[in-house]
Amino acid sequence: MSTTQPTVSTGDVPVVGAAHGTGLAHSPESAAVTKQVKQATQGVYRLRKHLRAIRMMLNALLILALLYTVTIVRELLIPLVLAAFIGLALNPIVAAGARHRIPRWLGASVLMISLIAGLGTGVSMLTQPAVGWFHNAPSVIRTFGTKLEHITQPLEAANRATQTLVNNGHPVRAQTGQNPADVAISIWDVLANAPKVLAAILTVLLLVFFFLIYGDLLLRRLVEIAPNFGYKRHAVSIVRGIQSEVSRYILTTVVINVTLGMTTAGMLFLLHMPDALLWGTVAMLANFIPYLGAIVTTTTLLLVGLIHFDDLPHALLPALCFAAITAVEGNLITPMILGRRMRISPIAILIWLLVWGWLWGVPGALLAVPMLTSAKLIAERVRGWEWFARMVQR
Repeated sequence: MSTTQPTVSTGDVPVVGAAHGTGLAHSPESAAVTKQVKQATQGVYRLRKHLRAIRMMLNALLILALLYTVTIVRELLIPLVLAAFIGLALNPIVAAGARHRIPRWLGASVLMISLIAGLGTGVSMLTQPAVGWFHNAPSVIRTFGTKLEHITQPLEAANRATQTLVNNGHPVRAQTGQNPADVAISIWDVLANAPKVLAAILTVLLLVFFFLIYGDLLLRRLVEIAPNFGYKRHAVSIVRGIQSEVSRYILTTVVINVTLGMTTAGMLFLLHMPDALLWGTVAMLANFIPYLGAIVTTTTLLLVGLIHFDDLPHALLPALCFAAITAVEGNLITPMILGRRMRISPIAILIWLLVWGWLWGVPGALLAVPMLTSAKLIAERVRGWEWFARMVQR
Protein backbone atom coordinates (compact mmCIF):
# COMPACT_ATOMS: atom_id res chain seq x y z
CA MET A 1 0.00 0.00 0.00
CA SER A 2 1.61 3.21 -1.14
CA THR A 3 1.62 6.34 0.96
CA THR A 4 1.49 9.76 -0.59
CA GLN A 5 3.25 12.76 0.84
CA PRO A 6 0.94 15.52 1.95
CA THR A 7 0.81 18.60 -0.23
CA VAL A 8 0.52 21.98 1.51
CA SER A 9 -0.62 24.80 -0.66
CA THR A 10 1.00 28.17 -0.04
CA GLY A 11 -0.66 30.60 -2.37
CA ASP A 12 -0.37 29.18 -5.89
CA VAL A 13 2.92 27.33 -5.34
CA PRO A 14 2.71 23.81 -3.84
CA VAL A 15 5.31 22.87 -1.29
CA VAL A 16 5.89 19.12 -1.32
CA GLY A 17 7.45 17.25 1.55
CA ALA A 18 7.14 20.05 4.05
CA ALA A 19 6.26 17.58 6.76
CA HIS A 20 9.44 15.54 6.31
CA GLY A 21 11.79 18.46 5.39
CA THR A 22 12.74 16.81 2.10
CA GLY A 23 11.90 17.32 -1.52
CA LEU A 24 12.57 20.84 -2.81
CA ALA A 25 15.28 21.60 -0.22
CA HIS A 26 17.87 19.55 -2.11
CA SER A 27 16.60 20.09 -5.63
CA PRO A 28 18.61 21.93 -8.34
CA GLU A 29 16.07 24.74 -8.30
CA SER A 30 16.69 25.28 -4.58
CA ALA A 31 20.47 25.39 -5.08
CA ALA A 32 20.05 27.94 -7.84
CA VAL A 33 17.78 30.08 -5.66
CA THR A 34 20.26 29.86 -2.76
CA LYS A 35 23.10 30.86 -5.08
CA GLN A 36 21.13 33.83 -6.37
CA VAL A 37 20.33 34.90 -2.81
CA LYS A 38 24.01 34.70 -1.85
CA GLN A 39 25.03 36.70 -4.91
CA ALA A 40 22.40 39.31 -4.16
CA THR A 41 23.56 39.52 -0.54
CA GLN A 42 27.19 39.92 -1.63
CA GLY A 43 26.14 42.57 -4.12
CA VAL A 44 24.29 44.51 -1.42
CA TYR A 45 27.31 44.21 0.90
CA ARG A 46 29.66 45.49 -1.83
CA LEU A 47 27.24 48.32 -2.60
CA ARG A 48 27.12 49.33 1.07
CA LYS A 49 30.91 49.20 1.23
CA HIS A 50 31.23 51.46 -1.81
CA LEU A 51 28.62 53.85 -0.43
CA ARG A 52 30.50 53.99 2.89
CA ALA A 53 33.75 54.79 1.08
CA ILE A 54 32.00 57.49 -0.98
CA ARG A 55 30.50 58.98 2.18
CA MET A 56 33.91 59.06 3.89
CA MET A 57 35.42 60.73 0.82
CA LEU A 58 32.65 63.31 0.75
CA ASN A 59 33.11 63.99 4.48
CA ALA A 60 36.85 64.49 3.96
CA LEU A 61 36.17 66.88 1.06
CA LEU A 62 33.63 68.73 3.23
CA ILE A 63 36.18 69.12 6.04
CA LEU A 64 38.81 70.42 3.61
CA ALA A 65 36.28 72.85 2.13
CA LEU A 66 35.36 74.08 5.61
CA LEU A 67 39.02 74.58 6.55
CA TYR A 68 39.61 76.51 3.34
CA THR A 69 36.52 78.65 3.95
CA VAL A 70 37.53 79.32 7.56
CA THR A 71 40.97 80.43 6.36
CA ILE A 72 39.56 82.72 3.66
CA VAL A 73 37.05 84.48 5.94
CA ARG A 74 39.19 84.56 9.07
CA GLU A 75 39.11 88.38 9.20
CA LEU A 76 35.34 88.09 9.58
CA LEU A 77 35.21 85.03 11.85
CA ILE A 78 37.89 86.03 14.38
CA PRO A 79 35.95 89.12 15.63
CA LEU A 80 32.73 87.08 15.68
CA VAL A 81 34.23 84.24 17.73
CA LEU A 82 36.01 86.62 20.10
CA ALA A 83 32.86 88.69 20.59
CA ALA A 84 30.80 85.53 21.20
CA PHE A 85 33.19 84.36 23.94
CA ILE A 86 33.30 87.79 25.59
CA GLY A 87 29.52 88.02 25.39
CA LEU A 88 29.11 84.59 26.96
CA ALA A 89 31.53 85.54 29.74
CA LEU A 90 29.71 88.81 30.53
CA ASN A 91 26.15 87.58 29.99
CA PRO A 92 25.67 86.28 33.58
CA ILE A 93 26.33 89.79 34.90
CA VAL A 94 23.74 91.35 32.61
CA ALA A 95 21.28 88.52 33.34
CA ALA A 96 21.71 89.05 37.08
CA GLY A 97 20.90 92.74 36.61
CA ALA A 98 17.84 91.84 34.53
CA ARG A 99 16.56 89.64 37.37
CA HIS A 100 16.75 92.74 39.59
CA ARG A 101 14.66 94.73 37.06
CA ILE A 102 17.59 96.49 35.44
CA PRO A 103 17.01 96.69 31.67
CA ARG A 104 19.44 94.69 29.61
CA TRP A 105 20.41 97.69 27.50
CA LEU A 106 21.29 99.67 30.62
CA GLY A 107 23.29 96.83 32.20
CA ALA A 108 25.07 96.13 28.92
CA SER A 109 25.86 99.85 28.45
CA VAL A 110 27.34 100.23 31.94
CA LEU A 111 29.31 97.01 31.54
CA MET A 112 30.69 98.00 28.13
CA ILE A 113 31.66 101.48 29.34
CA SER A 114 33.51 99.92 32.27
CA LEU A 115 35.20 97.42 29.95
CA ILE A 116 36.28 100.14 27.50
CA ALA A 117 37.59 102.32 30.34
CA GLY A 118 39.57 99.43 31.79
CA LEU A 119 41.02 98.47 28.42
CA GLY A 120 41.90 102.09 27.63
CA THR A 121 43.64 102.53 30.98
CA GLY A 122 45.60 99.31 30.54
CA VAL A 123 46.65 100.15 26.99
CA SER A 124 47.76 103.66 27.98
CA MET A 125 49.86 102.23 30.81
CA LEU A 126 51.47 99.57 28.61
CA THR A 127 52.00 101.55 25.41
CA GLN A 128 55.04 103.51 26.55
CA PRO A 129 57.10 100.55 27.86
CA ALA A 130 56.14 98.41 24.87
CA VAL A 131 57.16 101.14 22.41
CA GLY A 132 60.38 101.64 24.38
CA TRP A 133 61.27 97.95 24.03
CA PHE A 134 60.55 98.03 20.31
CA HIS A 135 62.57 101.21 19.83
CA ASN A 136 65.58 100.02 21.85
CA ALA A 137 65.57 96.46 20.52
CA PRO A 138 68.68 96.76 18.26
CA SER A 139 70.89 98.31 20.94
CA VAL A 140 69.55 95.90 23.58
CA ILE A 141 70.36 92.91 21.39
CA ARG A 142 73.93 94.18 20.82
CA THR A 143 74.34 94.69 24.56
CA PHE A 144 72.96 91.23 25.17
CA GLY A 145 75.55 89.79 22.79
CA THR A 146 78.42 91.33 24.75
CA LYS A 147 76.99 90.04 28.03
CA LEU A 148 76.82 86.54 26.66
CA GLU A 149 80.56 86.57 26.01
CA HIS A 150 81.16 85.72 29.68
CA ILE A 151 79.20 82.53 29.15
CA THR A 152 80.33 81.68 25.62
CA GLN A 153 84.09 82.30 26.13
CA PRO A 154 84.68 79.13 28.22
CA LEU A 155 82.66 77.14 25.72
CA GLU A 156 84.63 78.55 22.79
CA ALA A 157 87.92 77.76 24.58
CA ALA A 158 86.82 74.18 25.15
CA ASN A 159 85.75 73.94 21.50
CA ARG A 160 89.15 75.21 20.29
CA ALA A 161 90.97 72.76 22.55
CA THR A 162 88.89 69.89 21.18
CA GLN A 163 89.55 70.91 17.58
CA THR A 164 93.28 71.23 18.34
CA LEU A 165 93.35 67.64 19.56
CA VAL A 166 91.41 66.49 16.51
CA ASN A 167 93.76 68.35 14.12
CA ASN A 168 96.90 66.70 15.59
CA GLY A 169 98.06 69.60 17.69
CA HIS A 170 97.55 72.38 15.13
CA PRO A 171 95.74 75.27 16.77
CA VAL A 172 92.58 76.59 15.20
CA ARG A 173 92.43 80.31 14.61
CA ALA A 174 89.43 82.10 15.94
CA GLN A 175 87.30 83.76 13.34
CA THR A 176 87.24 87.53 13.63
CA GLY A 177 85.52 90.34 11.92
CA GLN A 178 82.07 88.78 12.11
CA ASN A 179 79.56 91.18 13.54
CA PRO A 180 76.02 90.18 14.30
CA ALA A 181 73.48 91.46 11.86
CA ASP A 182 71.65 94.55 12.90
CA VAL A 183 68.01 94.17 13.72
CA ALA A 184 65.85 96.90 12.24
CA ILE A 185 62.57 97.31 14.08
CA SER A 186 60.65 100.45 13.21
CA ILE A 187 57.79 101.72 15.27
CA TRP A 188 56.19 103.01 12.08
CA ASP A 189 55.74 99.43 10.93
CA VAL A 190 53.68 98.84 14.03
CA LEU A 191 51.67 102.05 13.72
CA ALA A 192 50.89 101.37 10.05
CA ASN A 193 48.40 98.66 11.09
CA ALA A 194 46.85 100.78 13.85
CA PRO A 195 43.66 101.75 11.90
CA LYS A 196 43.02 98.13 11.03
CA VAL A 197 43.49 97.04 14.63
CA LEU A 198 41.25 99.82 15.93
CA ALA A 199 38.52 98.87 13.45
CA ALA A 200 38.71 95.25 14.59
CA ILE A 201 38.50 96.29 18.27
CA LEU A 202 35.50 98.53 17.56
CA THR A 203 33.79 95.68 15.70
CA VAL A 204 34.32 93.30 18.60
CA LEU A 205 32.99 95.82 21.13
CA LEU A 206 29.86 96.49 19.08
CA LEU A 207 29.21 92.78 18.60
CA VAL A 208 29.62 92.14 22.33
CA PHE A 209 27.20 94.97 23.12
CA PHE A 210 24.51 93.61 20.80
CA PHE A 211 25.08 90.02 21.98
CA LEU A 212 24.47 91.14 25.56
CA ILE A 213 21.27 92.97 24.65
CA TYR A 214 19.73 90.57 22.13
CA GLY A 215 21.09 87.25 23.34
CA ASP A 216 17.81 86.16 24.91
CA LEU A 217 15.91 87.27 21.82
CA LEU A 218 18.05 84.98 19.68
CA LEU A 219 17.28 82.15 22.09
CA ARG A 220 13.55 82.78 21.78
CA ARG A 221 13.81 82.79 17.99
CA LEU A 222 15.62 79.46 18.17
CA VAL A 223 12.87 78.01 20.36
CA GLU A 224 10.17 79.23 17.99
CA ILE A 225 11.72 77.22 15.15
CA ALA A 226 11.20 73.94 17.04
CA PRO A 227 8.16 71.98 15.74
CA ASN A 228 6.43 71.10 19.03
CA PHE A 229 6.55 71.74 22.75
CA GLY A 230 8.79 68.75 23.51
CA TYR A 231 11.44 69.89 21.04
CA LYS A 232 11.17 73.45 22.32
CA ARG A 233 11.72 72.37 25.92
CA HIS A 234 14.66 70.18 24.87
CA ALA A 235 16.18 73.02 22.85
CA VAL A 236 15.84 75.45 25.76
CA SER A 237 17.48 73.02 28.21
CA ILE A 238 20.38 72.33 25.82
CA VAL A 239 21.01 75.99 24.99
CA ARG A 240 20.70 77.12 28.62
CA GLY A 241 23.04 74.36 29.79
CA ILE A 242 25.62 75.11 27.12
CA GLN A 243 25.39 78.83 27.79
CA SER A 244 25.86 78.50 31.54
CA GLU A 245 28.73 76.00 31.33
CA VAL A 246 30.61 77.84 28.60
CA SER A 247 30.12 81.14 30.43
CA ARG A 248 31.41 79.64 33.67
CA TYR A 249 34.45 78.17 31.92
CA ILE A 250 35.38 81.37 30.08
CA LEU A 251 34.85 83.62 33.11
CA THR A 252 36.80 81.26 35.37
CA THR A 253 39.66 81.02 32.87
CA VAL A 254 39.83 84.81 32.55
CA VAL A 255 39.92 85.23 36.34
CA ILE A 256 42.69 82.60 36.67
CA ASN A 257 44.79 84.21 33.94
CA VAL A 258 44.33 87.72 35.33
CA THR A 259 45.37 86.45 38.76
CA LEU A 260 48.42 84.79 37.22
CA GLY A 261 49.35 88.03 35.46
CA MET A 262 48.99 90.07 38.66
CA THR A 263 51.03 87.52 40.62
CA THR A 264 53.75 87.55 37.96
CA ALA A 265 53.84 91.35 37.91
CA GLY A 266 54.13 91.46 41.71
CA MET A 267 56.91 88.88 41.69
CA LEU A 268 58.84 90.79 39.02
CA PHE A 269 58.38 94.05 40.93
CA LEU A 270 59.87 92.47 44.05
CA LEU A 271 62.80 91.21 41.98
CA HIS A 272 63.36 94.76 40.60
CA MET A 273 62.57 93.70 37.04
CA PRO A 274 61.92 96.59 34.62
CA ASP A 275 58.38 97.03 33.28
CA ALA A 276 56.89 94.40 35.58
CA LEU A 277 53.32 95.29 34.55
CA LEU A 278 54.13 94.76 30.86
CA TRP A 279 55.55 91.27 31.44
CA GLY A 280 52.67 90.41 33.76
CA THR A 281 50.27 91.29 30.94
CA VAL A 282 52.29 89.15 28.54
CA ALA A 283 52.06 86.24 31.01
CA MET A 284 48.28 86.73 31.34
CA LEU A 285 47.64 86.72 27.58
CA ALA A 286 50.08 83.90 26.85
CA ASN A 287 48.45 81.69 29.48
CA PHE A 288 45.41 81.37 27.20
CA ILE A 289 47.70 79.11 25.13
CA PRO A 290 48.40 76.07 27.35
CA TYR A 291 51.97 74.74 27.52
CA LEU A 292 53.26 76.94 24.70
CA GLY A 293 52.29 80.15 26.45
CA ALA A 294 54.18 79.21 29.62
CA ILE A 295 57.26 78.30 27.55
CA VAL A 296 57.16 81.61 25.65
CA THR A 297 56.75 83.67 28.84
CA THR A 298 59.53 81.80 30.64
CA THR A 299 61.89 82.30 27.68
CA THR A 300 60.99 85.99 27.48
CA LEU A 301 61.64 86.53 31.20
CA LEU A 302 64.93 84.65 30.87
CA LEU A 303 66.10 86.93 28.04
CA VAL A 304 64.95 90.10 29.83
CA GLY A 305 66.69 88.96 33.01
CA LEU A 306 69.94 88.29 31.18
CA ILE A 307 69.71 91.72 29.53
CA HIS A 308 68.89 93.66 32.69
CA PHE A 309 71.00 91.94 35.37
CA ASP A 310 74.75 91.42 35.31
CA ASP A 311 75.08 88.43 37.64
CA LEU A 312 73.79 85.13 36.27
CA PRO A 313 71.89 83.86 39.39
CA HIS A 314 69.89 87.07 39.66
CA ALA A 315 69.20 87.00 35.91
CA LEU A 316 67.80 83.48 36.06
CA LEU A 317 65.64 84.09 39.13
CA PRO A 318 62.60 85.73 37.38
CA ALA A 319 62.25 82.90 34.86
CA LEU A 320 62.63 80.24 37.56
CA CYS A 321 60.06 81.92 39.82
CA PHE A 322 57.56 82.21 36.97
CA ALA A 323 58.11 78.56 36.03
CA ALA A 324 57.29 77.58 39.62
CA ILE A 325 54.17 79.81 39.67
CA THR A 326 52.81 78.50 36.37
CA ALA A 327 53.54 74.90 37.39
CA VAL A 328 51.42 75.31 40.53
CA GLU A 329 48.68 77.07 38.56
CA GLY A 330 48.53 74.54 35.74
CA ASN A 331 48.79 71.35 37.81
CA LEU A 332 46.96 72.26 41.02
CA ILE A 333 44.85 75.43 40.98
CA THR A 334 43.22 75.29 37.54
CA PRO A 335 42.24 71.58 37.69
CA MET A 336 40.85 72.06 41.20
CA ILE A 337 38.71 75.06 40.21
CA LEU A 338 37.49 73.90 36.81
CA GLY A 339 36.90 70.28 37.79
CA ARG A 340 37.30 67.08 35.83
CA ARG A 341 34.59 67.77 33.22
CA MET A 342 36.49 70.80 31.95
CA ARG A 343 39.82 69.01 31.61
CA ILE A 344 41.03 68.32 28.08
CA SER A 345 43.58 65.81 26.84
CA PRO A 346 47.02 67.38 26.22
CA ILE A 347 47.21 65.63 22.84
CA ALA A 348 43.87 67.15 21.79
CA ILE A 349 45.05 70.58 22.98
CA LEU A 350 48.29 70.39 21.01
CA ILE A 351 46.52 69.20 17.85
CA TRP A 352 43.88 71.91 18.22
CA LEU A 353 46.58 74.57 18.77
CA LEU A 354 48.47 73.35 15.71
CA VAL A 355 45.36 73.43 13.49
CA TRP A 356 43.99 76.82 14.55
CA GLY A 357 47.42 78.41 14.81
CA TRP A 358 48.02 77.33 11.22
CA LEU A 359 44.61 78.63 10.09
CA TRP A 360 44.37 81.91 12.03
CA GLY A 361 47.86 82.59 13.39
CA VAL A 362 48.25 84.09 16.86
CA PRO A 363 44.50 84.85 17.31
CA GLY A 364 43.73 81.24 16.44
CA ALA A 365 46.20 79.99 19.02
CA LEU A 366 44.66 82.26 21.67
CA LEU A 367 41.11 81.13 20.86
CA ALA A 368 41.90 77.45 20.23
CA VAL A 369 41.46 76.08 23.75
CA PRO A 370 38.25 78.04 24.54
CA MET A 371 36.82 76.79 21.24
CA LEU A 372 37.85 73.20 22.03
CA THR A 373 36.38 73.29 25.53
CA SER A 374 33.17 74.86 24.26
CA ALA A 375 32.91 72.24 21.50
CA LYS A 376 33.37 69.49 24.11
CA LEU A 377 30.64 70.93 26.34
CA ILE A 378 28.28 71.22 23.37
CA ALA A 379 29.07 67.68 22.16
CA GLU A 380 28.19 66.26 25.57
CA ARG A 381 24.63 67.55 25.23
CA VAL A 382 23.97 66.99 21.52
CA ARG A 383 22.84 63.51 20.55
CA GLY A 384 25.25 61.72 18.23
CA TRP A 385 28.33 63.77 19.18
CA GLU A 386 29.19 62.14 22.50
CA TRP A 387 32.14 60.40 20.83
CA PHE A 388 33.88 63.76 20.32
CA ALA A 389 33.56 64.62 24.00
CA ARG A 390 35.05 61.23 24.94
CA MET A 391 37.91 61.65 22.47
CA VAL A 392 39.08 64.99 23.89
CA GLN A 393 38.35 64.14 27.54
CA ARG A 394 41.41 63.82 29.71
